[in-house]
Amino acid sequence: MSAITGIYYFDERLVETQLLNTMGETLAHRGSDDHNIWLESSIGLGHRMLWTTPESLLEKLPCVSRDGKLVITADARIDNREELISLLNLENLPQDKITDSQLILASYEKWGQSCVDNLVGDFAFAIWDKTQQLLFCARDHFGVKPFYYYHSEQLLVFASEIKGLFCLSEVPRKLNEVKVGDFLASTLYDKESTYYQDIFRLPPAHTMTVSPEGITVKSYWNLDPEYRLELSSDEEYAAKFREIFTESVRCRLRSVYPIGSMLSGGLDSSSITCSAQKILSENKSSQQNLHTFSFVFNKVPESDESSFINSVVSQTEVKPNYINGDEISPLIDIEKIIWHQDEPFFAPNLYLDWKAYEIVNQLGVRIILDGLDGDTTVSHGTGYVRELAREGQWLKLMLEIRGYTRNFRGYSQEFNTSAWIKFWFYLEYYGIQPFMSKFRITRFIWYRYKNLETKIKSRLNKDKPVISWSSIFNSQFLEQIGIRKRLKIFLKERYGSGTTEQHEHYQAIKNGILPTTLEVLDKTAAGFGVELRYPFWDKRLVEFCLSLPAEQKMRLGWTRMILRRGMEGILPKEIQWRGGKGNLGSAFEYGLQTFEKDNLEEMLKHPKLIENYINMSYLKKTYEDFISETSKTNDVMSIWKSINLFLWLKYNNMSS
Repeated sequence: MSAITGIYYFDERLVETQLLNTMGETLAHRGSDDHNIWLESSIGLGHRMLWTTPESLLEKLPCVSRDGKLVITADARIDNREELISLLNLENLPQDKITDSQLILASYEKWGQSCVDNLVGDFAFAIWDKTQQLLFCARDHFGVKPFYYYHSEQLLVFASEIKGLFCLSEVPRKLNEVKVGDFLASTLYDKESTYYQDIFRLPPAHTMTVSPEGITVKSYWNLDPEYRLELSSDEEYAAKFREIFTESVRCRLRSVYPIGSMLSGGLDSSSITCSAQKILSENKSSQQNLHTFSFVFNKVPESDESSFINSVVSQTEVKPNYINGDEISPLIDIEKIIWHQDEPFFAPNLYLDWKAYEIVNQLGVRIILDGLDGDTTVSHGTGYVRELAREGQWLKLMLEIRGYTRNFRGYSQEFNTSAWIKFWFYLEYYGIQPFMSKFRITRFIWYRYKNLETKIKSRLNKDKPVISWSSIFNSQFLEQIGIRKRLKIFLKERYGSGTTEQHEHYQAIKNGILPTTLEVLDKTAAGFGVELRYPFWDKRLVEFCLSLPAEQKMRLGWTRMILRRGMEGILPKEIQWRGGKGNLGSAFEYGLQTFEKDNLEEMLKHPKLIENYINMSYLKKTYEDFISETSKTNDVMSIWKSINLFLWLKYNNMSS
């Protein structure tokens, strides 16, 4: 993790040294080890360095090519170093002396703007091409490294965080109310907009070319939702998964500082931790063991995963660190967090990450492996159930549903539902309804039956309050920003219209929730000089998992089957074959009720900042029910989004 900045004046003004330095100082928390700028006439680049990999100790950025025609600033870790060194014919040089930014620069010299096609890793970079008089920028495949920018007819300015852009007086600080609506509706599909008008994010897997003639943003990579890998056996699939996953973990262990791993006791974090410690133990040149960071919840047992965490700790040689999660407020250090975030953040469990990174920093650990959203990479495989129903394979469908309810029973009401009731839902929706719709008389009978069913359900549930997604909105604001149309786009983006498990898997990977989450976590970790690495978000692993047949993802009700099989002999059995997981929502609600009544009540007493956006009567009633614990709906997320928005507007002196 480092910081990159840049200014390009199209009107040929000279870039001021002090301005670039101010941008760097604003982002100093991202890189405490070195800082430099480079400027030439109307173009200037800046960098703040945080040493992490062995090669980064030698890195001086911005870096100028030998012929002086190219200059790069980069926040990057390249994972296919050996492959690139071979392709670039650099084998005659000491490999441990070649920095990652030099590899990117050499790739651009050889392939031009197509260089990104050969890069694997996490990166955000900008290259000034003096010959072509253009600035070439790129961001990694999933958006691990952030890149924000503003442009007008006179200039383009970019930075790793939005606050860096505001160092220029030309950059406006205007609230983007459409983004506020997206936040309240939880429609986080947009990969480009921010909460500020005219400030944008370079989307993941995109490049941006900038010259006085204009700006071009285009995609350089996408997944293939049609390609399916065909291997000969379950064992061969599992072996291939383990090979790719192990390499994904291994290449993220490059560090000159102690390494840590988040360990929740779930499949994802446990797989990473066990694999990483195994690799470190087998590496004779490595003298370190992995630090692990886990939350325990003594007062909220529904959230506690101690038994699973201890299964990993007892099996490995990790150095465990336990944090009492139920003693931390969800609004801990909120003013500092808001400063680092620059924007409202949806993540309700961010307070746990903030506390963990603080302890990580105190122990001198700079690298943290995180299992974030590994279930999306691997896929739960539940789209297989719908695939079977569409194909009319009712016996296979029943076997999957019976296994699913058996394997996961006890984790939520969904899993406690009878397998026959679940089976009937799919039979009715995919089998009976299409047949009954074919003929006029059967259509008539079917519609009468469904109307009667609806009336009966309505009477049975008449005392049960129904929460609409729009309940939180001030009605005038709701209509003003056209959020209903945006919600339809979000639902299509999130769920698509896929007819197979593979199509549903593809939609889940490509939606905009992931890069938003990655940006939030990046800025949180940056507050403590910590770099996050995500083995499950390796391009090679994601492509492999998407290409798998559906039955490799779900089998006899076991979801994420390829991961369970691939981790045979690595994971403790009780984790490898566990069902669901603890509910962190319970700890979050406990924390709000225990620690944050004052902040919540201030928001309700002084609603001016948010009343143009939020239905205050609904919010007050929801809060009263929540605090008194009498709510039947328990719409705690409306409370969370409201207080988050309120405090962000307050601390940024922004008003509606």
